[in-house]
Amino acid sequence: MKQVERGAVGLAGAVLLAGAALAAQDWPQFLGPARDGVYTGPALSTSWPADGPTVLWEREIGAGFAGPVVVGDRLALFHRRGGEEVLEGINVANGATVWTHAYRTTYRDDFGFDEGPRSVPVIEDGIVYTFGAQGQLHAVDLTTGAALWSVDTHDRYQVRKGFFGAAGSPLVSDGRVIANVGGQQGGIVAFDAATGDELWTATTDEASYSSPVGATFDGDPYALFFTRTGLVGLDPVSGSVRFEKRWRSRLGASVNAATPLVNGNRIFISSSYGTGAALVQVAAGELVDEWVGDESMTNHYATAVQRDGVLYGFHGRQEYGPSLRAVELDSGEVLWSEDRYGAGSVTLAGEHLVIMRESGELVLALASPDGYRLLASAGILRGVVRAYPALAEGRLYVRNSNTLIAVDLR
Repeated sequence: MKQVERGAVGLAGAVLLAGAALAAQDWPQFLGPARDGVYTGPALSTSWPADGPTVLWEREIGAGFAGPVVVGDRLALFHRRGGEEVLEGINVANGATVWTHAYRTTYRDDFGFDEGPRSVPVIEDGIVYTFGAQGQLHAVDLTTGAALWSVDTHDRYQVRKGFFGAAGSPLVSDGRVIANVGGQQGGIVAFDAATGDELWTATTDEASYSSPVGATFDGDPYALFFTRTGLVGLDPVSGSVRFEKRWRSRLGASVNAATPLVNGNRIFISSSYGTGAALVQVAAGELVDEWVGDESMTNHYATAVQRDGVLYGFHGRQEYGPSLRAVELDSGEVLWSEDRYGAGSVTLAGEHLVIMRESGELVLALASPDGYRLLASAGILRGVVRAYPALAEGRLYVRNSNTLIAVDLR
């Protein structure tokens, strides 16, 4: 049910150019501005002091796996404190709270994991959109923290409880908030971004842990979803399904979690659990396989990045110590592999990889097809780091289960 609620105000070193854009760059959603893991902001340093890059500030936070997002001088953090899911507006300069918006949650994790929110917020046109672990979709004013609208998607669309709660971030574009709700009465649902009113529903696919991405093929806009069932391409305006590709493990206890990567008229999808990866071409609204395989780049949770026809990412199950790899996009050929590297996330900054390892180690490496080349590394957080970081204006914002820090990478 939709509700309107109230919020509470409350170095010297070599330099690399991260892409062509030199202007300040926000990080408004999961995987950055284009939802492809690419940073195009100001220059980063390629050498760090012996004790690591400068930590600008740190602060205690609540539970969750949802990474931060940044627009201008405001950081939005979605976490859990006690029996509430909390969206917090934070000053990027000092980590101070500007406002909070909170609501009750009763989510319990059946596998003993962290019970905070999983889905990274989205900031669009001055509004923050969040998707809680129990499917609570909220819209909150970025400046004031005032609540605009909310929808209990699990109740409205009859969603059964999944393994780890709702986790995919919605796709927000052109006045629509489109989410893989995963219900019997709506697998993929679009809402009016200003009011929360339902615009359309499509499929009855269960929710995955992947976030959707927008694309254009042959001049037509698409919303691409990697649901628990597989790849779905829809018209974002009407919700009509243009193509589907089943991509699911035979194992019941399996997930699709990596976000689809778009390369021209091609889409790369990847999963673990013996399912593997595929590069498909969109031709006249149909999908044609270019290659399929389980031995090149099987992303369990973390989405790969691409540069000059090469994929960089993690291969293998998170709990078994995955490899870090470079894979040729056109063929699926493995160019190099750092085995037993361990899980983490990877962000592309020009010709470099910014890798946040699950162990809390931050790594800067060269994005080269010729081999893994470590440039700098430093332990910046203790414990386990599973949330994706935000990289804005040369500053990295990253969290673990109880601490959020800002690190200067310029």
